[in-house]
Amino acid sequence: MRVAVAGAGVFGLASALSLARAGAVVTVHDPGLDQSNASAVAAGMLAPVSEVLTDPTAALHLDVLLAAQDLWPGFAAAQGLELDRSGAVLIGDDARLSSLSAAASDLGLSLPAAAAAVPPALAGHGARGWGGLRVAGDWRADAADLRRLMQAAQGLGVTLVSEPLRPGAYELLVVATGASRDFLDAAPELAALTPIRGHILRYGRLDYQGPVLRGPGAYAAPSRHGLLVGATMEVGEGREGVDLEVAAGLAVQAEAVFPGLIGQAWTAAAGVRAATPDGLPLVGASSNPGVILACGARRNGWLLAPLVGAMVAALALGEAPGPWAARLDPRRFTA
Repeated sequence: MRVAVAGAGVFGLASALSLARAGAVVTVHDPGLDQSNASAVAAGMLAPVSEVLTDPTAALHLDVLLAAQDLWPGFAAAQGLELDRSGAVLIGDDARLSSLSAAASDLGLSLPAAAAAVPPALAGHGARGWGGLRVAGDWRADAADLRRLMQAAQGLGVTLVSEPLRPGAYELLVVATGASRDFLDAAPELAALTPIRGHILRYGRLDYQGPVLRGPGAYAAPSRHGLLVGATMEVGEGREGVDLEVAAGLAVQAEAVFPGLIGQAWTAAAGVRAATPDGLPLVGASSNPGVILACGARRNGWLLAPLVGAMVAALALGEAPGPWAARLDPRRFTA
């Protein structure tokens, strides 16, 4: 089977990897192949519990997010990726922590208190009397490993090109284009997507290695290339590129949570994601024959990628796509 995948983000590459392993001849098309896309402008959170506790849109989807996380150890091993399993700490004042603890209890979860909320490297001289709740089951990938996914795909024979798709050059089209509506004629279900721009800040190496710290309005995540601080959620904003005013506002917000960042130099990046009305992506067959969708990840593209890739490959082969197919069906908003 000749399959064209439109989009070289984490959904597109996960789909290409699964399809290639299933024996398909796969070409990934992305005009910005050598540029950072939204999947690269991310902290690589694989954090089902933190997401449902801090994002109301994700609150109803813990089962899907946990199922996706379960696939990550095998997915990472197959591609030679490293998983950071140091967890996360939810930080804040007593009122915030009490609310988060109650929400966790409603989900049948118990979050132990963290020994230290904000470490000295990030607290500076403005340390508050904040506490923290430990989320041991949260993991992270490194979004810089998007390049490794490309290399793994090429190792399986996947062709990566920046040229536009040619009609008739494939038997099956997989649309994994994020917020783009370039393929709306091929997949009318894309009309359900709303763009969301997100800014993230990158600080130089600070003396902090440990769990992700998720405070009110900002998180701090150590990475191989420095500290990542984010993130904005600019709903309805589809313009590409960094808005320095927005980035500066995020820096001020981050400094209020992590005073140790005051005076530290940062650079900003921005990416445009897409979201559906219910917060779950569009994964499945379009109403148009020969088209499969894999887009609309909102904040959880990296987390959901192995699940989405496996579903796309199953659908392409005419196999059962698994227990989440109805929840992710692209036609659920147009039926």
